[in-house]
Amino acid sequence: MIAVSACLLGFNCRYDGKCKKNSALIKLLKSEKILPICPEELGGLSTPRAPSNLVEGNGFDVLDGNAKVINSYGDDNTEAFIKGAYAVLDRIREQKIKLCFLKDKSPSCGVGEKYLTGVTAALLIREGYIVEEFS
Repeated sequence: MIAVSACLLGFNCRYDGKCKKNSALIKLLKSEKILPICPEELGGLSTPRAPSNLVEGNGFDVLDGNAKVINSYGDDNTEAFIKGAYAVLDRIREQKIKLCFLKDKSPSCGVGEKYLTGVTAALLIREGYIVEEFS
């Protein structure tokens, strides 16, 4: 089984209420069991929601208490992002998943190749999971 950012699978769970469906990824995974994940929704944030950004660091810094996640209205969403990251970790542990395909350029799921490493990606990397970034 592979964990995949739900927005890549066509779920309308992004901050703007839309998805970033990746048809090539879906085709690649057609014979795999997939666990769709959306850390921001699992953390209690609604869809749609104001966009959030990492401030003063990356996801690793957020987990260490040295950075925050702030939305476009100035609200601190750090707690929700951390809660969502741990909810994802719990789910993938339950399913014994080792591989995660996450959405790039996301304050939750970004893996750091094109954007700062997101909170969920940082937690999964720290816990030894294989995390790959997709657009």
